[in-house]
Amino acid sequence: MSNHYDLLFALIVERNRKENPPCVQLLHESYASLQDLNDALEEKCDAAEKENLDLRQQLKAAESDGKGSSKNEIKLREKIHDLQDQLREKTQKNSDLSNQELENGKEISKLKELIVSHTDEISALKAEKKSADNDLKTMQSRLKMAEHTSFVAEKHYLAFKEEMKTLQDENIVLKSENTELVNRLVSEKEKMMIQLSEINESHEKLNNEVIMLRSLLAQEQERSRKENSMVNSLASNIEYDQSKSERRWGSNGVVVPTTPLHTIKSAHSSEITSTRYHSGGRNILATASSDSSVKLWDTQSGRIMSTLRGNASQSMMGVDIGGELIIGCSVDKTCRVWNMRTERMIHLLTGHASKITCCRLLPDTKSVVTGSADRSLRLWDINRKTYNQTITLRHGSTPNCIELSSDSTTVISGHLDGGLRFWDLRSASRVSEMKSLHESGVTSVMCSPIDGTKILTNGRDSILRIIDVRKDEVVQKFSHTGFRSTFNWSSSSWSPDGKFVGAGSGSSGDIFIWNVNSNKLTKQLKSHTAPVVCLAWGQGGSNGQQVSSVDKEGTIVLWA
Repeated sequence: MSNHYDLLFALIVERNRKENPPCVQLLHESYASLQDLNDALEEKCDAAEKENLDLRQQLKAAESDGKGSSKNEIKLREKIHDLQDQLREKTQKNSDLSNQELENGKEISKLKELIVSHTDEISALKAEKKSADNDLKTMQSRLKMAEHTSFVAEKHYLAFKEEMKTLQDENIVLKSENTELVNRLVSEKEKMMIQLSEINESHEKLNNEVIMLRSLLAQEQERSRKENSMVNSLASNIEYDQSKSERRWGSNGVVVPTTPLHTIKSAHSSEITSTRYHSGGRNILATASSDSSVKLWDTQSGRIMSTLRGNASQSMMGVDIGGELIIGCSVDKTCRVWNMRTERMIHLLTGHASKITCCRLLPDTKSVVTGSADRSLRLWDINRKTYNQTITLRHGSTPNCIELSSDSTTVISGHLDGGLRFWDLRSASRVSEMKSLHESGVTSVMCSPIDGTKILTNGRDSILRIIDVRKDEVVQKFSHTGFRSTFNWSSSSWSPDGKFVGAGSGSSGDIFIWNVNSNKLTKQLKSHTAPVVCLAWGQGGSNGQQVSSVDKEGTIVLWA
């Protein structure tokens, strides 16, 4: 039976050795060795007590018999004493071993508690390991799916690569065909350019003939106008102070200004932004101002004829006058049309999305062209009681000024980006463009009254330029150290015979007159005390007054 117990004990020990930590196994081994030592000491104590008991019995027997010698007695006593000492020593050791066994028992109890705790931790770790194994299986499954997806994507990539190669080969073929087509197109274009050059030569010949005919017609009209002017002059009995001038206004054709005839101070309460003579040759000058008004002036007497009001506190930016109509455009996004005789507004043109910067009345007085900061030009039909907007022309820069060709079919606009744009009103399209004509914005544009192929421009770079539209290039420039164009609406003008150009300086307030033929400064006139904004050079009505200038302080000078 004890063999079975020993075998069971051995199996338990072997299990504990495998399952318990090394420190616990070591404690068990220490405890077993101490137990063996304790058992050996107990056996020795039992043997010593037995021997001591035998000796005591021998001693008692010897004492009772009285036969023992004293030496034996002494030896026995000493031996008993030694055995007692050994017994005490072994008893003490046994006591110490018991204490140590007790402490080892406590330590084993603690270790058992620690084993329980570690067992719980091991269980938790096993659970985590199981979860991690599940996650690993999931990740492995996902990895397999990703590998499959990657394999499919690689197959697609190879297919796309093959398709791309095919497309590249097709592209090479198409490029080759395109190059061949371009070469063919260039060849055809060269042939067309040769034909176009021949057509242009023919057109230029015809144009020269037309110009010659127009010149003859203009000379005939000028002769007739001079005759009418002389008759009107005699009829009105206009006499001038011979000490000031020996000229009779309008009788000598073009008059180059030399002295102020009328100086009208505070003509407007603030800056004058535009001025223009009546297109029909009447003795009327129109001015527009930042004081929200347009005013008409008698060029003979210098007196005001009419005051036309716009929207209060909204600057009037441009003005034009012809027939019985006056137009004025404003920063309030509208253009007003007044009847000059009744001084009543007959149209209020609305439709622009930003301020209107310039306006022109067509010679037939049936249509108006406006330019706005919304980067558009618009044509308005005002021939009926209700106006109608007929054309909208879009562009990429704000127009500062507009001009009409002699046949009124082309509008020329000068822009803030320094370029000119040419618009055909019949096709409602842009037909040409001159980019970066001025280093800064173009402030005014005017066609030559004699030669329809020449255009005069002024710009913020303070240079006047004459452009030949046939060559599409600048043929003349005019500038001076004292001349500055400081406003986006600074205007310049041709003389009626096209032999002179004039402009006012926005810095010194002087008037500059250049001779077109000699390209030299002819006159530099002083009268204004403020920067000059605009200069107009009209045909000169019955009184012959032709040149006017206006400045930033609202002063008008009519020159003689």
